[in-house]
Amino acid sequence: ESVLGSREPVDLPRTLDTVYHRLETLADTNNVTLSVRPKPAIVTGVPRLIDELPVLAVAAACAQGETVIRDAAELKVKESNRIAAMVTELTRAGADVTETDDGMVIRGGRPLHGAAFQTYHDHRIAMSMAVCALVCQGESEIADDGVVAISYPDFFDALRRLGG
Repeated sequence: ESVLGSREPVDLPRTLDTVYHRLETLADTNNVTLSVRPKPAIVTGVPRLIDELPVLAVAAACAQGETVIRDAAELKVKESNRIAAMVTELTRAGADVTETDDGMVIRGGRPLHGAAFQTYHDHRIAMSMAVCALVCQGESEIADDGVVAISYPDFFDALRRLGG
């Protein structure tokens, strides 16, 4: 179990342009439609970005405006139901998120607070909620954080080196 936070949150809005630029570049090289500027954002053509969507949902919760992720039903049959997991966990942190049949609607800009996050035994959910914890006010705990070893065994070490 990782405990993160109990310090000032990272100023994520200041870095979102860089994140969005990288996501747009990744989307462009994979023939995915991704519009994040100007808000509201609509993400479609998801199958090639399926593993990035949980952390994109975290970024959307921190951004101003509404982000709609659709055509992402494949997220329901990954290591976990990533749509339901991200809706539940972001809501636990105070985000305004609604599940849809094939994605989610994230109304960003609300302050997020620390929470005890679940991973659903899914490495992408664990890493996404660790990133979320960085922007939450207050302490967060991530249960079953060892699941990140499936894809990135040194994730928490790398996150700490980056200042998390």
